[in-house]
Amino acid sequence: MSALRIGSVCTGYGGLDMAVQQVFGGGPAWVADLDPGAARVLDHHFSQVPNLGDITALDWRDVAPVDVLTGGYPCQPFSVAGRRKGTADERHIWPYIADALRVLRPRVAVFENVAGHLRLGFSDVLADLAALGFNAEWTTVRASDVGAPHQRERLFILAAAQDADGPVGHQWGVAAPGQAESRRARPDAGGRGGAPVADAAGDGHGNARPPRERRVAAAAVAGGHPVDADANRVGLEEQQRGEPGMGARGDADGRGPERWGRFAPGIARWEAVTGLRAPWATDDRGRLSPAFVEWMMGLDPGHVTAVPGLSRNAQLKALGNGVVPLQAARALTVLRRRIADAAHPYRQAA
Repeated sequence: MSALRIGSVCTGYGGLDMAVQQVFGGGPAWVADLDPGAARVLDHHFSQVPNLGDITALDWRDVAPVDVLTGGYPCQPFSVAGRRKGTADERHIWPYIADALRVLRPRVAVFENVAGHLRLGFSDVLADLAALGFNAEWTTVRASDVGAPHQRERLFILAAAQDADGPVGHQWGVAAPGQAESRRARPDAGGRGGAPVADAAGDGHGNARPPRERRVAAAAVAGGHPVDADANRVGLEEQQRGEPGMGARGDADGRGPERWGRFAPGIARWEAVTGLRAPWATDDRGRLSPAFVEWMMGLDPGHVTAVPGLSRNAQLKALGNGVVPLQAARALTVLRRRIADAAHPYRQAA
C-alpha cells in the first residue's frame, strides 16, 4: 500500500501535519507557507519537500494531487485578539483553500483555527465543504485537555470526500497507530500520555453550544493536584516578578515545587505526557524563553529553536502560530470515529 500524500497550506512549523501523520500515516508531498520564519523551519526539516509559498498566487492545476490536504489558515480574522473582521479581513484566505479542494480533490481534509471561528465565518466554510462534496465533522479541544499547562482552545475540522475510496475511506474506524517515536503518547490511549478527554464540541455531530457549555473535559491530574490550565500565563508573570515560591535557576535539581511553585503539578503533568523535562521559562534577561514555549507546545527540543538563522522573535512568532500536535491528534481521533459511525450507522449494533 503506498503512503498517503499530504499537502499542507499555511503549514507553520508543521504541528498539524505531525498530528495527521500520527493518526493517518503518510508523508508530506508539498507544503505552502510564505512567512520567512516558517519557511526556514520547514526547509530545515523538509529540505526535499517543495514549499509552494503564497497560495493566493497558485494555479492549483499545476500542483501535484494529494490524498490529504491540511491547513491552519490564518486565525486573525476570527480571533478575539484581532479585530474580528471575519470574511472581510484581507487575511481571510479560505476561498483559495476551497479552490484547492475543488481542483485537487483530496480524499481527506484537515483544518485548524481558533474557537471563535465557530461564530464568525465558519458557516461559509461548512457551506463550501458541502458544495464540494465533503462530509465534515468538527470539535473544539483545549491543549490542557491532553495535559498541557495552557488552555489554547482550538477548532478542528475533519472532512471526508463523499466518494472517497482507498485506504483512508475504508479505515476510518481503525485504532490510532503507534507513534514514530517510542516516547510519544498515543492520542487515544489512557495512562501515561493519554489522559481521557471528554468531547468538547457539543452533541458530537458539530452542533456547537456556547463555549462555557462545551468546556467539559476530564481534569488532568498530576501528583494529586488539578492542573491549572492558565499556568503558563500566570506562572510566567509571577516568575518574572520574582515572587516567593517560584524558586530560581540553579535550585537543587532544577525542578519540582521549589522551581515552579503552585504550578508544579501542571508542569509535571506535561513532562509526564511528553517525556520531556521543562526548560526554564525565562532567559537571562527575564524574557520569555522560546525553548519553554516550544516545550509547552509539545515539540521536540530544537524543532524551532535550533533552526539556524531564526531570531528569537521569529521563533516566538512561529511557536505562537503553531499547533500542539498531541491536541490535534486527539481531535482527529475523535472526529475519525464520528465519520466512521456516520458512514456505518449499524456497525455498533452488529
